[in-house]
Amino acid sequence: MKKTILTFLFLVLLCNPAVLMAQTEPEQIKPETDKFQDFFYESLMQKGIENYDKAIIALEQCLKIKPNDATVYFELGKNQLALKDYRNAYNSFEKATQIEPKNKWFWVGMYDVSYQTKDYNQAIVIVNKLIEFDQVYKEDLVSLYMNTQQFDKALVLINELNDKIGKSDRRELYKIQILSQGKYQNAEIANLIDQINKKPKEESNYIALIRLYSENDDVEKALEITQKLEAEIPTSVWAQVGLFKFYLDKNDGPKAINSMNMVLASSKMDSKIKHRILNEFLIFVDTNPQYEIDLEKAISYFDTDNSVDVSKEIGKYYHNKKQWEKAVKYYEQALRKNSGQDIEANLLLFQAYVETKQFDLLAKKSSAMIESFPTQPQFYYFSGLANNQLKQFKKAKEMLEMGLDYLVNDVVLEINFNVQLGEAYNGLGDQKKKEIYFSKADSLLKK
Repeated sequence: MKKTILTFLFLVLLCNPAVLMAQTEPEQIKPETDKFQDFFYESLMQKGIENYDKAIIALEQCLKIKPNDATVYFELGKNQLALKDYRNAYNSFEKATQIEPKNKWFWVGMYDVSYQTKDYNQAIVIVNKLIEFDQVYKEDLVSLYMNTQQFDKALVLINELNDKIGKSDRRELYKIQILSQGKYQNAEIANLIDQINKKPKEESNYIALIRLYSENDDVEKALEITQKLEAEIPTSVWAQVGLFKFYLDKNDGPKAINSMNMVLASSKMDSKIKHRILNEFLIFVDTNPQYEIDLEKAISYFDTDNSVDVSKEIGKYYHNKKQWEKAVKYYEQALRKNSGQDIEANLLLFQAYVETKQFDLLAKKSSAMIESFPTQPQFYYFSGLANNQLKQFKKAKEMLEMGLDYLVNDVVLEINFNVQLGEAYNGLGDQKKKEIYFSKADSLLKK
């Protein structure tokens, strides 16, 4: 009986394969949607740990389930791009845009591939599409036009952006690059005139136009715009920069000085421009000495400027022109400003003292500098020279012999030392040593 029952149950199971399956498979069969999610999440996990190859395999499984899923193609493109598989990455992003053309990020993927592969012409096509989504991509378009040397299009777009959202440093640099090529300047001149007419209180447009006219040596047009700027914005210091040059050229000293003082007093004006204006005025004063007092006032504007010692530089100007008294005046002014410790300024001053035969001052000041800088042989030389001229021959000999101990690899100075020592011994009546030092100087001259 027991055997009969077991046989019956076995036959029932054979006739019911569903029951048999339920007993042998541990998990239920998953719907396709669940498999898709598993593969998709697997791809995200693998991408997160930079296993891009495995992420791509998982995404390919997703495509077998959903062959027209734009997001899968987008993710596929990102992983291919990470592997620098540019052709397939571009194709994947492009497929995504074909399925969902209104998704901006799919187009961004194509742009990334084009930019990384330096296919700027293709990038321009895509960016023009991206501009439909977001106008901010016009900034990218400017750079792409520059990269492809489409400067005419770049200039138009730069001016459009400047007008709508204001200027940027990068766009201004691009503009300088474009305008360095003269053929684009007429278009820019027309643009600036238009901007001035639309925004007469915008100072920067006048400045840019004045600069362009000046670079093209169109003095009359530059002056016309400068005067227009002064009329529209009376407080504009930039107008005075242009007018200063105009008045100098017309030899109108009082008006030039008025414009110069306004520029030099302005805290907004770059110091390089101030130095240039002062140099131009210095040259003007050289032929118009009646304005020297105004030069003194102009120099005072630079008292707090530590970048350049203006008084010393003016001293050098007169030094080179052998106008020694003026050189002395400005060297002394420079040394008063820096407590007299500028070695270069002192040496230049001492040379000017020699030329103006101020040997008492030279002897006194060179001795003071020896105390401050006891290893500088030049100061011993000037002390010896001054004392020789004052007929203090013993003092001259002592200073010159001490200075020789600090003299290293300076043939010219060594010659001068020997000449002055010869003069000192001549004054002391020692003809033998006089000849020794003069001979040394002569031998060095012949080398």
